[in-house]
Amino acid sequence: MAKILITDDDVNISDMISEALMNEGHSVIKAYSGTEALMVLSHSKPDLVLLDLMLPGLTGEEILPKIKDIPVIIVSAKADISDKVGLLMGGAADYITKPFNISELIARVAVQLRQKERSISDSITCGELSLCCDRLSVTVNDSEIQLTRTECAILKLLMQNPDVPVGKTTILDKISYDTPDCTERSLKQHISNIRHKLSAVNGRDHIEAVYGIGFRFKS
Repeated sequence: MAKILITDDDVNISDMISEALMNEGHSVIKAYSGTEALMVLSHSKPDLVLLDLMLPGLTGEEILPKIKDIPVIIVSAKADISDKVGLLMGGAADYITKPFNISELIARVAVQLRQKERSISDSITCGELSLCCDRLSVTVNDSEIQLTRTECAILKLLMQNPDVPVGKTTILDKISYDTPDCTERSLKQHISNIRHKLSAVNGRDHIEAVYGIGFRFKS
């Protein structure tokens, strides 16, 4: 079940969307103006926002940049391509034009919630490190370090098994889907690159070689 904020000044549309979402098992918060939406967001973090553009007070265009780390689906009568492109480039996750089919809206909501869930599952924290696979980055002591896709896949596997030696063959097998070009020979270089990037920030060596087995992440 997700918590969804509906921001629309049309009571009938808001009620229709609300009923459909609740039938899907979601909980709903309603806001009828841009100012009210920002008040809701100041003390509550929904899983998704449905945002109309033509709102009393602050418009949807003014609100969108203020919404951080929450997927936003624009639901608007504005059908001009330039409007859609501008808002999608400006941070909106999706755009659906009024009048809309309620089944299509529910499907688009489901897609965004699945993507958000997948993004969360691709994030992991262990010790001082917070890995975000979606961004291909790891944060150490508030410093964000960019990784290659292969480095990210290796580090994720090791962080999922802290203080446990992981064999080289196991690493290559587990990351083969994301990085099919990684070989046993190049694995050592990728590990070395990760160790160097991490130690450059806090002076610690977070990965150690385990003789005859592979590598271990030190939590």
